[in-house]
Amino acid sequence: MTDTDRNTAPAPRDGDPADSTAYWTDLTPGTGRLAPRAHFSRGGRQLTLDGTWSFRLSPTADAPLDFLTPGGPAADDPAWSPLTVPGHWVLQGHDVPRYTNTAYPFPIDPPHVPDANPTGDHHRCFQLPDDWPAPGDAGTVLRFDGVDSCFKVWLNGIELGTSKGSRLPAEFDAGPALRPGRNDLAVRVHRWSSGSYLEDQDMWWLPGIFRDVTLLEVPPGSIGDHFVHASYDHEQGSGTLRIECDVPALVTLPALGVHDHPADLPLHLPGVEPWSAELPRLYTAELAPLSGARPVPLRIGFRTVAVRDGRFTVNGVPVLLRGVNRHEHDPDKGRAIGLDTMRQDLLLMKRHNINAVRTAHYPPHPAFLDLCDELGMWVVDECDLETHGFIHSDWAGNPADDPRWLPMIRDRMRRTVERDKNHPSVVIWSLGNESHHGTNLGVIADWTRERDPSRPLHYERDRTYRHSDFYSLMYAPVDEVDRIGRYEEEPPPETADSPATEARRRGLPFLLCEFAHAMGNGPGSLTDYQRSLEAHPRCAGAFVWEWIDHGLRRTDENGDTYFAYGGDFGDSPHGGTFCIDGLLFPDRTPSPGLAAYKKAIEPVAIDIDPVSGRIGLRNRHDVRDLSHLRFVWVLERDETPVAEGELKAPPVAARSVGEVPFPELPEPGPPSAAEPAGHEHATGTESWLTVRAVLAADEPWAPAGHEVAWAQARVGTSPPRTPATGAGRSPVAATFDERSGLLRDLDGLELAGPFLDVWRAPTDNDRGMGENSVLRHWRKAGLDRLVPRTESVERRPHELLVRSRWAPDGLPHGLRVHHTWGMEGEALRLAVDVIPEGPWDGLTLPRVGLRFTLPAHHTRVRWYGKGPGEAYPDSAQAARVGLFTSDVAALQTPYVVPQENGRRADVRRAELVDPETGLGLRVSAARPDGLFGLTVRPWSVEQLEAAAHPHELVPGDRLHLHLDAAQYGLGSASCGPAPLDRHQLRPRSWRMEFLLHPVTAGDQP
Repeated sequence: MTDTDRNTAPAPRDGDPADSTAYWTDLTPGTGRLAPRAHFSRGGRQLTLDGTWSFRLSPTADAPLDFLTPGGPAADDPAWSPLTVPGHWVLQGHDVPRYTNTAYPFPIDPPHVPDANPTGDHHRCFQLPDDWPAPGDAGTVLRFDGVDSCFKVWLNGIELGTSKGSRLPAEFDAGPALRPGRNDLAVRVHRWSSGSYLEDQDMWWLPGIFRDVTLLEVPPGSIGDHFVHASYDHEQGSGTLRIECDVPALVTLPALGVHDHPADLPLHLPGVEPWSAELPRLYTAELAPLSGARPVPLRIGFRTVAVRDGRFTVNGVPVLLRGVNRHEHDPDKGRAIGLDTMRQDLLLMKRHNINAVRTAHYPPHPAFLDLCDELGMWVVDECDLETHGFIHSDWAGNPADDPRWLPMIRDRMRRTVERDKNHPSVVIWSLGNESHHGTNLGVIADWTRERDPSRPLHYERDRTYRHSDFYSLMYAPVDEVDRIGRYEEEPPPETADSPATEARRRGLPFLLCEFAHAMGNGPGSLTDYQRSLEAHPRCAGAFVWEWIDHGLRRTDENGDTYFAYGGDFGDSPHGGTFCIDGLLFPDRTPSPGLAAYKKAIEPVAIDIDPVSGRIGLRNRHDVRDLSHLRFVWVLERDETPVAEGELKAPPVAARSVGEVPFPELPEPGPPSAAEPAGHEHATGTESWLTVRAVLAADEPWAPAGHEVAWAQARVGTSPPRTPATGAGRSPVAATFDERSGLLRDLDGLELAGPFLDVWRAPTDNDRGMGENSVLRHWRKAGLDRLVPRTESVERRPHELLVRSRWAPDGLPHGLRVHHTWGMEGEALRLAVDVIPEGPWDGLTLPRVGLRFTLPAHHTRVRWYGKGPGEAYPDSAQAARVGLFTSDVAALQTPYVVPQENGRRADVRRAELVDPETGLGLRVSAARPDGLFGLTVRPWSVEQLEAAAHPHELVPGDRLHLHLDAAQYGLGSASCGPAPLDRHQLRPRSWRMEFLLHPVTAGDQP
């Protein structure tokens, strides 16, 4: 056909968008597909079809089918351009990504979708190897591992079929359509389809062929499917192996002395090492068809999963899941992630003590589960099903309770189970997420139990739990988890009137399938949650929401790069920043929240008791003893290491306790020479013992020396040193504003302040959701707009007293502030009293502290306190006491949505120094119990609050120094509970006392 013929010949169209029987809007899961099967390399070769394809985007689903002609689209056709597959066209310059949380981005009109249905036509030519099976034979399968949301495929102009179910595989018999040599593959992908109603999973809507496309050679007699049943008897220490196979086959497992055994006949195998997430023992085996076709390699893990006596067990042992929910996400490629990224995710998880993944809310790339088998991870494998958007119709029309949708829903569960059934890491099947309740869920639960009775089922949103083997909730507060652990919770309304149903629910293990919403700065209370879960055998564990921020990398007109969220592409409706809710930033940099989670769930608790002289060890592993760890210690005095060593710890068994004696610690010596003259210790010299549990040898997921757990205790404090007054130093000179009493200059340093500091740039958790928004109350109380009034500035012989009142416009309550300035040795002493007055009526405060400004070139910060990372009242567990140094830029935590960040906790003293001159400021607590919070920023709180993205924050000519007496906790109220009561900051009287010292070049160690 000539180009003229191509352009003038009438082009057929693919259906009528107004026709409810069009394949993209019907309720058929697919046509022409092969039956679902396990994911493995079938008997022959594979030809990858990933790479550069030709692509055309049309605005509607019924675009002309003019690309099915031999050779495909013309090379010079401007409507076509190169596109990378796997990939999403909206991330390669065609249309825009859209993010919604619950709302569908189209009208709720099931199963219909709008006429405006962006449709991507994909075309690729490939060369068939000369020795490939003869065309026309049924010896070739074309496999798509993931296409969003609905597609039709043609090979050499011959239609192979259609499919829906974006995160699930679809295979077609390609043999009859193949040709020798050059072949034309064409795929039409629709952005919206009836399947979209089942995929409302709080994520970016990203259309395209985003997983691998592969041509599989299937020689005659090849194994098409198999199901490995490999159980473990913990009482006998033996395994049982049986393999269902669609053709007669023999199994060989050399490590256990098995050779050419009929696969379908059970094998009893003594001396088997079981598979677990802590010790992921895999046996290499081979499944050979009797036909002589190529054998299939197997990796077998023997393990038995059961719910017994209300507890979740594996291999007869109760297991506590320390998990995360994981969406597939890359800031540049969306869900088209590669093997290296999957491995990076799992290594980060293992190195942060995470032992479980819920594949929210769809089956992951199959290679991810291979890695979970290999590295060791408990997996809750979730079906590609969520209908959350029907909440906006009060669940009217919900597919989960409409029998017309059963074929599509059943198809999705079947494809999930069949694909992933041979992974030992998969220990729980999940029917889906947030789809309310309905008869269709019961059907797929029954089918799954019949097909695979070896794994329990999970489903959270049907509160009768009739289809679930777990009592499951999202975002329950800590006190509710405690009540549930004690079996003291109130029954849900759905079971209150049914004694049998309620009795079954109460007998189920408890699982927090989502908790600790990791949005922005947070989450808080992770340690409280974990101790509660550990305290109650009923609790099977919990999964943080979620693993990674879903930011998409963009560059603005000035060349500044940032991570975009809902609405940044002009998309509407959108879920705004709600996709930025992970323990990793979009580029996979760990957030402070991940460090806090690692500490909360560390598998060894180290209890240092200086009084008894013992160090207790609690092994929180479910399976593994402690012989793989070394316990090393270091003693620090005057912020300097003075001794170190290794403890001889016993190999404490899993879920058991042991202890080791204290190391021999040296007696305190003279003050450290590292501390220059004039560096007064108002808080005294502290001695801290830190004990660390580190890997004794390399593991597949981390090298020897990797820190698994740690603890720290103060083992001594000397009295405060008397401030030095000699060495030619003179008392500090200070200049104050006569009217306000504010400090203006300290020995030539332009130091301005102190200003009362009660506001912070709201965190995502402060903004909260609905009634959980503490920010609403703070703004209503005017805490963001306090107005100062100086009452008096009184000079005395050795003191300056400043009295002021800070209050919001239009409201009667306020804060009375008294500043008292004086000299102490060579330092300027500041005492501040803050007294609330008026009707506060149960309000809380964001923070209470002081703010100073100083020139921006004092960029080197050194502090003695908790570090090295940021810490807040309910997230400080990952910070340890020590001497730390940083520049101001590195003190900022670059949350995708700018907000309060960067606070260092329990600071005793801090220095801000100009690195060029060595001059600067030292701030010290003026009394031993005067620990303070330290934040240093190159911009103001107001600038931080106003910014929508970090690149909008531009450093000014002043640094902003915040010294806190206290701050409000973090919690996870962005989608969960507020901070615990003890971490909420309620009005009371506060007293802060500081020493301000000028720093000279000679003061620097």
